[in-house]
Order: sequence, then C-alpha cells, then structure tokens
Amino acid sequence: MTTLDAVSIKQKISARDKQVIVAASLGTVFEFYDFFLIGLLASEIAKAFFSGVNPTAGFIFTLLGFAAGFMLRPFGALVFGRLGDLVGRKYTFLITILLMGLSTFIIGLLPAYATIGITAPILFISMRMLQGLALGGEFGGAMIYVAEHAPSGKRAAWTAYVILTAALGFLLAVAVIIPLRLAIGADAFTNWGWRVPFLISIALLGVSLWIRLKLDESPEFKRMKAEGKASKAPLAEAFGNWNYVRSIIIGALCILPAQAVIWYTGQFYSLFFLTKVLRIEALTANTLLIVATVITVPLYVVFGSLSDRIGRKPVYLAGYLFAAVLTIPIFQGLTHFGNPALERAQQNHPILVVANGNDCSLQFNPLGTSKFTSSCDVVSDALAKLGLNYSTVKTSDAGIAQARVGDRVIIGYVGDAPDAAAQKARFDKELTSALTEKLYPLGNAAAADINAPVIVLLLSLLLTFGAMTFAPTTTSLMEMFPSRIRYTAMSFPYHMSAAWFGGFLPATAFTIVAATGNIYSGMYYPVGIAIACFVLSLIFARETYKVDLSRA
Repeated sequence: MTTLDAVSIKQKISARDKQVIVAASLGTVFEFYDFFLIGLLASEIAKAFFSGVNPTAGFIFTLLGFAAGFMLRPFGALVFGRLGDLVGRKYTFLITILLMGLSTFIIGLLPAYATIGITAPILFISMRMLQGLALGGEFGGAMIYVAEHAPSGKRAAWTAYVILTAALGFLLAVAVIIPLRLAIGADAFTNWGWRVPFLISIALLGVSLWIRLKLDESPEFKRMKAEGKASKAPLAEAFGNWNYVRSIIIGALCILPAQAVIWYTGQFYSLFFLTKVLRIEALTANTLLIVATVITVPLYVVFGSLSDRIGRKPVYLAGYLFAAVLTIPIFQGLTHFGNPALERAQQNHPILVVANGNDCSLQFNPLGTSKFTSSCDVVSDALAKLGLNYSTVKTSDAGIAQARVGDRVIIGYVGDAPDAAAQKARFDKELTSALTEKLYPLGNAAAADINAPVIVLLLSLLLTFGAMTFAPTTTSLMEMFPSRIRYTAMSFPYHMSAAWFGGFLPATAFTIVAATGNIYSGMYYPVGIAIACFVLSLIFARETYKVDLSRA
C-alpha cells in the first residue's frame, strides 16, 4: 500500500467511523487480554487451583482449562450469533464483553484449593468456559459491526483493525504481567500477584462498556430490520440451506484451519520453543516476541488493504504457501541463532535411544493419569523433558533401553522396578555427565550466544504469515453470507476452526515431537494443515471481495 493510498483511506474515515473502529477494536483487545491471561499464568494458576494433585498433573489440568475456553467458542458462536441476527450486533457484543469481563474478574477473586478444596478448580473451569462462550460471540460480532459500517472497497482494511486486536491483547497481557512480576518478586507473584492482572480487567471492562454504549446499531442491520428482511430463525436458515452449509464447511475445513494454526504457531508455539527447547531465559524470550509482535501489527492492515485491491484468495493463499515452505527452516534458524551451542552438540554428538520397539509407546496423556514405565518410555521421557533432539533405533532385543550420547552409553531402567528411585538417580547422573562431556548446554542459553536482531527477524516472519492470512480469510468468510444470518453463519466456522485446529496445536505438536524425538517435527502439523488448505481453498473457495454486503 502506497503512502498516497494510506492518506486517501485516512481522509475518507470520518470521526464517527473512527469511533466505530476504536470501540469495536478496543473491546476486543480487552477480551483477548482476558483470554490469554490463562495461558500466560498457567504455572501460577496450577499452584493455586490444582495443588491437590501432583505438579505435573496440575499444570496439565490448567492447560485443559485453557482448552475448555477454546471448546466453548463454537457454542458461543451459535448462541450469540443467533442473538446478533435476531436483536442486533451492538447489543449482542455488549452482552459478550460483560460476560467475559465479569468471569475474568471473578477468577482473580476465587479462593485457592487450599481454602475450598475441589470447588476451586470446578469454579475456575466454569469461569473459563464462560470466557470461551463470550469470545465465541464477541469476535464475529465486532468484525461484522465494523464491516457493515465500512465502504465496500475497504472492508478488510477496516476489519483488520479488529483482527489485530488478538496480537494487541497478547501484548497488553504480557505488558501487565512482566513488570508486575519484576516489581514484586517471583514468590509474591506466585502467592498473590498473579491475581492482579485478572482484577484490573474490571477497569478495562468499564472503559469498553462506556465506549460501546455510545454507539448506534450497524446501519446494515437497521436497514434490514426496517425492510422486514431479518431472519426469524437464523440457526434453522443457516444450517437448513445446503448453499449456506456448503459455505460453512468450506470456511471451517478448507480456508480457516491454516489461518488458525499459522497464527498460533507464531504467537504461542514459538515462545514455547524459545523457552523450553532452546532454553532462552523467559523474560528475554518474551521480550523478543513482544518486539516482533509490535513490528508486525501494522501488517494486518497492510494485507487487509491489499486483499481489498486484488482479492482475498491471492493474499491468503500466498500466506499459506510461505508458511508451508518456510516454517521449519525458520525454527531451525531460531536454534542456530538462539542456542548455537545446542545446535553444535546435536550435530557433533547426536543422541540415540536404542530399545525394543514393543517397549516404546506414544506418550500422550492429557489427563495425567497414565504411567509410562517401560525402559524405552523412561529414557525417551527424560530426553524429551530436557528438550533434546534424539532418534530412536528399535531392535528386537528384549534388554533394557539405552541412551547413547555420541560414544557414551547410558543404560536405562524400568520405571516401576523396586529400585526405580535409585536407578533414576543413577541414570540422571550418568546422562548429565555424558551431556556435559559432549558440550550439551544444560542451563539457559548463554546471553552472548543469542543473536537477538536475527531472532526478532525470524519471529517477525512467522507473525507475518499470520498477518497475511488473518484479515483476508475472516473477511472472506463474512462475505459468504447474507446479512440476515451473517452473525450466526460466520461466527460458527471461524470459532470451530480456531478451537479444533488452533486450540489443539500445542498438544498435537508436543505429541509429534515426543513420538519422533525430533524437536522440529511438531511443525509437521501446521505445515501439513497449510498445504492441505492451500490445495482445498484453491479448488473450493470462491473470491468474495466484490460481493455486495447489503444483500439481505
């Protein structure tokens, strides 16, 4: 987009238009802020609400609470989508932001497990489900509200301001959490400080409600109501007409899954990779991601504007293609520039797990109830927890599994053997000794080895793929449906894809890594989805950027 184009757009946006965009966007920033707090404060929440179980299971249950919010989003889309098509866009997303804000505030007040026992995690999960329900109605409503105010040739550019709020909500959350953690110290933050980001959300809620109450209903909805063309049964109409159902399926399974996994890969999985695999100190890793996010936030508007000019499909298909080709090389680059000592050790002294193939299982245990005690599982688990790259050599030998670090051999043990505790101590000591001898860095990555500018550049590339795909895909989805069912029909496939594809990205990627021992193999999931969606969208998705949004 040229400077002249940008000036032209700015001149055509009236003061009232700006208020519409700011009101919808600001409220959505606060909703995403509320939503992301759970993921960013998972360790502290686990200690507060799940202290009745072991720490690992508690952390897993907290992440399941995070996932519960995702699972309720499609249902929220149906509930509030129907309401938005029946009574209006404005009033519906006033309800959703109130629901989100109050449930977030209540989480900050909930008594801990030590005080009320099992009721604590039940209440936490309940509030988390209300958050997901609210977000399922909020985002689509804000998008549609802005789009129905926008000039026909500027829809994606205008809605991009709502879309970029996902990144801004993440920035706002870390901007509150990091300074607070530094100011009061780690112990105080774990004991009570983690509640503060939830409690201050009540002020954000007040600001959002005040701004949104001053707005009018969408002009397109008012016109439709005045002409008597509003749907009396939006759910039945949206899901009872094959043409609409076909569009919902294309949106949910052909277009949007790639957008979801690409965005979550850049915004969330990259942070896990930096901290857990490359062992870059958490504050440093967060700072690098924050800088990359700030750099790429304007690109949502840039690519939205581009899709207004040349079409939605060329822009988001290019994003899918770039993500498919470059994601794995970018993560390899993060290793090279983030922890070169680890890369050198992996190349010079690769790690092998030599074990009977029948002893090696898929260690996917989301409920924290299964025990993996075979020697292969024990050895693999120890290496996986260290974030180390390894290959598994399966043999027919029924002996105890081995970890081989270069020419060093460490004999494993059976996890449920009578002397398992002593064997574990012996194995851990020998493994640490071998890794140290072969120059594997076991602590945090050395600050002098971290090439921060290049890492920011690589993270910015990952986030750019998300920016390329987000505005064009969601705007295209909205343009597939007539006004009378738009809220319902657009919100459901968007949030279904976000939940089932984006929400399961961490668990799926971690499972693939554990199964293969390859720290980059978790990227097979987003890359595979990007390739599939590129092909399916090329075949089934239609171009929508010139569609008349005022059709009833």
